[in-house]
Amino acid sequence: MASERLDFHEMGLDDRLLKAVADLGWSKPTLIQEKAIPLGLDGKDILARARTGSGKTAAYGIPVIQRILASKQSVREQDVRALILVPTKELGQQVQLMMRQLTAYCSRDVRVADISSKADLSTQRPILMEKPDVVVGTPSRVLAHLNAQNLVLHSSLEMLVVDEADLIFSFGFESDLKNLLCHLPKIYQSFLMSATFTEDVQALKELLLHNPVILKLQGSQLPDSSQLQQYSIKCEEEDKFLLIYTLLKLQLVKGKTLLFVGTVDRCYRLKLFLEQFGIPACVLNSELPVQSRCHIITQFNQGFYDYIIATDEQSLAELTTAPQTTTGKEKKKKTPKKGGKSKDREYGVSRGVDFQNVANVINFDFPTTVESYIHRVGRTARADNPGTALSFVSHTELSWLSEVEEALSGDETDSALKPYEFKMEQIEGFRYRCRDAMRSVTKQAVKEARLKEIKQELLNSEKLKTYFEDNPRDLQLLRHDKDLHPAVVKPHLKNVPEYLIPEALRGVVHPLSSRRRRRKEMGKKPEGVIKSSFKKKIPGKNPLKSFQYTGGRNRKGKAVQS
Repeated sequence: MASERLDFHEMGLDDRLLKAVADLGWSKPTLIQEKAIPLGLDGKDILARARTGSGKTAAYGIPVIQRILASKQSVREQDVRALILVPTKELGQQVQLMMRQLTAYCSRDVRVADISSKADLSTQRPILMEKPDVVVGTPSRVLAHLNAQNLVLHSSLEMLVVDEADLIFSFGFESDLKNLLCHLPKIYQSFLMSATFTEDVQALKELLLHNPVILKLQGSQLPDSSQLQQYSIKCEEEDKFLLIYTLLKLQLVKGKTLLFVGTVDRCYRLKLFLEQFGIPACVLNSELPVQSRCHIITQFNQGFYDYIIATDEQSLAELTTAPQTTTGKEKKKKTPKKGGKSKDREYGVSRGVDFQNVANVINFDFPTTVESYIHRVGRTARADNPGTALSFVSHTELSWLSEVEEALSGDETDSALKPYEFKMEQIEGFRYRCRDAMRSVTKQAVKEARLKEIKQELLNSEKLKTYFEDNPRDLQLLRHDKDLHPAVVKPHLKNVPEYLIPEALRGVVHPLSSRRRRRKEMGKKPEGVIKSSFKKKIPGKNPLKSFQYTGGRNRKGKAVQS
């Protein structure tokens, strides 16, 4: 079997494409790439289900680029030949980045444009007038450009890709997608890529595909236990905060970590709670401008931050399931109240975004669906990297845990949740500190934190956009994990007294703050150095006067006598 596996150079790919693949460090194709690329090159319609992080983007990106390069050998006319539909702006940016990496050596022949951002249609019109070979965007954004006649596809489109197909309908794009199909030619090749097979994916299959090849490659939707360790621990509200404090403050969790919560309020409540103990974390939710969200993800991938608190807002589904086209009366009914926050319905953090080198995912609030659990946990253990997922489960969330366990137990491989054996009684000494911090994080403090963060990010995103375009180095200095401080911060909480450390951890954990630890380490000079700093002690003389000063002059500029 191993001898029959194809390598990239055996797929008949263009040399420029092979060079780009080598630069990315891909020695061999993943299973989905090995199966999908040859079928894509043959012009087959493909419906592929493979777990997140398995290389689905390249599985359709490589055949799309190869077919465009091949067609340009005979057809010189510049036109839009491929359309890639994504459910979120963040995923759109990620797909564009991957496509540009793959076209690094043929960028003049294959041009890629991402129109998923919220920029004015008139701003993006010049980009589309140049007729890029590949257009990436959300269904609503693409439809808007088609209606404005900035984009014409009915005569030129050859390939249609729907990435994260299981989310397209659930994000409210059903009517947009159906209207969009009216602008496409009768014959084109389609790719449907998904982490799960749902009723929505089945509906898309009937809508877009013609005699497709169905690739259902992995028996499990998540890696097995040799790569991904999944744990759950039953704890109530106060215990959740106590446990997260212990895990992060004592550094029992190592590496980059994503913490998922259910709502925006919970997002800021957890951030303010961690601030009390000097633990910096970024916030990522639908209220932040898209440029800020993408910048946070980029900096997280570059190692600027260790912790991101992200919302996987199920409430957004209620806003997105209704069709976009509504009558005037319906619009009036659905108009939010004046005090309501505007959420971006094309936001998605757990959905398809490629967080790099994530060691841990912590479900602070347990996800309400199996699909949401898979997408959250799928942010770690990507490709061949190991990862850990830990879920906090309260008594109100037990039914959701049962659903997830039942779904995972039905998979062929071992990917079940194991109980997290943590002795809560050993950290009871921290409880009063956590209660003290939680009392400071009031509803008013959370409200002020939301407003402050949004104002700050809007300023960074809009007012300074042109400045950062001219000064990219300054953009790297813009951090998103700064303290918000609307709650009363008690400085003594930042340090952990050694007597509170559980006995089992006292040899492992260093409770001192980094500054105090550094100072303590500097004080521990080698014995020889200490002795050489002093003259031989003379009996009857003040030992302070026997100290040999090597500086030369005092503050008044006079020479110092030894």
